[in-house]
Amino acid sequence: MKLQPDKFDVQTISGYGPGWIGLDGEKITTSLVVGSRGQRFDWDCARYSDLSAAHFARLADIGPELVLFGSGDRLRFPQPAWLQALAERRIGVETMDTAAACRTYNILAGEGRHVVAALLLESP
Repeated sequence: MKLQPDKFDVQTISGYGPGWIGLDGEKITTSLVVGSRGQRFDWDCARYSDLSAAHFARLADIGPELVLFGSGDRLRFPQPAWLQALAERRIGVETMDTAAACRTYNILAGEGRHVVAALLLESP
């Protein structure tokens, strides 16, 4: 059986490590939002304590079916008040550490899902 590597028509996360994410071959060292429909922008937060409802409201404006919140190097859940804009639009949120969010994003985006990954990369 001949196997071919997966080739996606969406932007993919090609690698990750402490303090960086590889996105389509580019090394990113700041928090960012990446979407399966081509969205990509800096997420203005260097630490978990910088996050607010405004950060998540901006994600709601994109209108995905699911937001993957990568909370940094360890699992930390967003405060319920931060998620109000997403809940009002019936947009699902899954929280995991950033490495897991990177892997999950690639799988869901490759399946054609309208997914957005909000990835926190904390400054050392």
